[in-house]
Amino acid sequence: MKKNNQLSVNQRIIQICLFILAAITFLGASLQLYLGQPTSPSADNIHRFMAGIYFSMGPLLIWTAITIRKHNHLIFFLAFTALMAGIGRLISMSAVGLPGDRFIIYLIPELTLPFIMIGLQIGLNRKIRNTNE
Repeated sequence: MKKNNQLSVNQRIIQICLFILAAITFLGASLQLYLGQPTSPSADNIHRFMAGIYFSMGPLLIWTAITIRKHNHLIFFLAFTALMAGIGRLISMSAVGLPGDRFIIYLIPELTLPFIMIGLQIGLNRKIRNTNE
């Protein structure tokens, strides 16, 4: 961390990634909470439950972005969570086919941003470790 309390470039980029992922969770989950899954009551119940969990990630992502100086391991965990969401979409696409375009738009950052975040956080950790030695 810099002495003048400005964010490093790595932290700023991770922060932007977190805000993008938060927007995806709010938009995607809100839509799914509203639309549901019309095939059966059981499917709808599970679908809206998972959408609620997905929506709840939004505030966590925003809080982490705002307080990014305090976090290290949480960045890795959130990146993993976003990646798993993207992998879930890929599994769904292979099992039942392609959804609408908006879901493809969600998929791209869910599969790319986690790797960017992890790489930047590893770089930041190395820089901090080298500074402390």
